[in-house]
Amino acid sequence: MTDSNAPSPSRRSLLGWGGAGLALGAAAAGGAVAIARTDDAAAPAAGAAIPFHGPHQAGIATPVQDRLHFAAFDVTTEDREDLVRLLKDWTQAARRMTAGRAVGGGAYGGLAEAPPDDTGEALGLKPSRLTLTIGFGPSLFTRFGLADRRPEALVDLPRFAGDNLDEARSGGDLCVQACADDPQVAVHAIRNLARIGFGKVVIRWSQLGFGKTSSTTPEAQTPRNLMGFKDGTRNIAGTETARLREHVWVGEKDGPAWMTGGSYLVARRIRMHIETWDRTSLQEQEDIFGRDKGEGAPVGKAKERDEPFLKAMKPDAHVRLAHPDSNHGATILRRGYSFTDGTDGLGRLDAGLFFLAYQRDVREGFIPIQRNLATDALNEYIQHVGSALFAVPPGVRDQDDWWGRTLFSEEA
Repeated sequence: MTDSNAPSPSRRSLLGWGGAGLALGAAAAGGAVAIARTDDAAAPAAGAAIPFHGPHQAGIATPVQDRLHFAAFDVTTEDREDLVRLLKDWTQAARRMTAGRAVGGGAYGGLAEAPPDDTGEALGLKPSRLTLTIGFGPSLFTRFGLADRRPEALVDLPRFAGDNLDEARSGGDLCVQACADDPQVAVHAIRNLARIGFGKVVIRWSQLGFGKTSSTTPEAQTPRNLMGFKDGTRNIAGTETARLREHVWVGEKDGPAWMTGGSYLVARRIRMHIETWDRTSLQEQEDIFGRDKGEGAPVGKAKERDEPFLKAMKPDAHVRLAHPDSNHGATILRRGYSFTDGTDGLGRLDAGLFFLAYQRDVREGFIPIQRNLATDALNEYIQHVGSALFAVPPGVRDQDDWWGRTLFSEEA
């Protein structure tokens, strides 16, 4: 990101996160002002800016970037006006950072006696297709006079078979999803939002991600997850307006009115027992997924995108159980990431999938699909250890709009 009042220093060397060079997983210049989006599926050139304004938040149907920094926040202030002021300040900062500009007055050049407005680690970096997407958790609606504005679809997720959830990695009043092609740009964004929120919010938990595990770009090569299989072959693409309207965007008749144009986000931290997986035969691995490992073709088919014949797969095959035909048409938009966070203290990698899924209603999307996966053969090799659900409001329309305006402003 560039500072508006000083020349940019040279670009720093590439930063990687735990094997981030692996290919895994299921157009403005740096100082340009963001304009309204007209086509979420059209990927800008590498390093370019994705417009911040639009009817839907960027970071959902937007072409999936390479890196992630996701943070869930707890609100510590009890003052509604303080929270609204924070959301306005966050919106202004997000507007600048996604356009490749420094926050406020920048990282240097201001009063020497005061902390700078920007932390500075993104100086000289391009926008890197940074998107920032905000969501509101169920716990937020117990405060600030919001109880009657909680959407019916923002349910408390039930406990699913095999869950071993860590409360310290679950829930949250707010979330911000930062996606970018440069990890330092994503980290910079979350760091600065947390700094701006000091005294009003604290980070409850966060997750770094690399190697996107799903794509929203139809012509792109399907990514692979850490188990080595292609993931997200049938994912909703950003060009599929009808499917997005049917399965992702909240409609006017869905209620409440403030969520129209928004979506619901499920975030799940899924630990993979990859050492056990790596000792499993190739045939068993392919039977578990219901696809071959090389081409990604479903059982009995030749090509990855061939229509699967579900009855040819084993009854507990992952693809068979997750397919819309096995779930009364339930469909979600996935944009998860692989992660590796060191070891578990027993010599095993703490690695897996940070699952992110957007949908119009979790009661018709994630919940029935996840319940149907109770008998999934893959469950022997994975465990859900973190979970959260957020209502993602519609996009910021223009320079006068702000994150959450439709929720907090009665006139909206």
